[in-house]
Amino acid sequence: MAPYPTECIQELKAHKGPVNEVCYNKSGQYCVSAGRDRTVRLWNPLSAMLLHTYTGHSRDVLGVSVASDNAKIASCGADKAVILWDVGTGEILRRYTAHWERVNSVDFNDDATVLVSGSFDATIRIWDCKSSNFSPIQVIEDCKDSIMSIQVKGPEIVAGCADGRLRVFDLRMGQLSEDYIGPAITSARLSNDGNCVLVSSLDSTIRLMDKANGRLLNEFKGHKHTEYKLQSTMTNTDAYAMSGSEDGNIMVWDVLEGSAVKTLQLHKGVVSSIDYHPSDVAMVSAGADSIIRVWS
Repeated sequence: MAPYPTECIQELKAHKGPVNEVCYNKSGQYCVSAGRDRTVRLWNPLSAMLLHTYTGHSRDVLGVSVASDNAKIASCGADKAVILWDVGTGEILRRYTAHWERVNSVDFNDDATVLVSGSFDATIRIWDCKSSNFSPIQVIEDCKDSIMSIQVKGPEIVAGCADGRLRVFDLRMGQLSEDYIGPAITSARLSNDGNCVLVSSLDSTIRLMDKANGRLLNEFKGHKHTEYKLQSTMTNTDAYAMSGSEDGNIMVWDVLEGSAVKTLQLHKGVVSSIDYHPSDVAMVSAGADSIIRVWS
């Protein structure tokens, strides 16, 4: 058996139009998707059952995140809004509207007390999910261009920006580290051990960076990535890197060798989003063809 997914076992069809992001919840039992059709959808990926549709955005939904307790979902979109949802009832708990351009990415902190969003307005905003205050508790304005990707882990915020810089903010220490990559970054994701950052940029290259010192550890090529926001991720063992491509492929690379080991061809058009299961050999992928595929 391959140590990475090779076979499509389910196709989830419900979004009308492209799917901008798909991600697992923390246990990997469910997945959540964000669509151009202005909806957020909750799925059982193994049975392909659509469990809930969340409607409240007035334009494309660009990003989603699931809280660690699985009770809340956050979404953001082209309507400049960040929405906090109750998973069970589908009700909107909070709607944050302080960004003045589209919001590209959103993530919860570890205990889901705080929400962090990154926007085309070049700001990162931090929201308190517990208070009734709808203003951000902090605004970070160090980025010079659109923030395409946000990930929160512990006291750190990892941000990938269109200005070609990877930024890691340590909120506890009040420190910022910056690494200049060059081309616009569309995705920056920590390895599971937290030591590295996998960075996708618009030169059809994915770079594995050492988080501590900014050293380039490896590069992965062979996919097409020059125009669209694509995500890359690592397997749960950190042994393989994977990414969608603008030609409809999903590519898998050996992290140590840097060599491509597999190309999966089923999607039509851009494969914009990919997420790896937290514990199993499984992943979900989605993009322009409006179909979410589950791989095992």
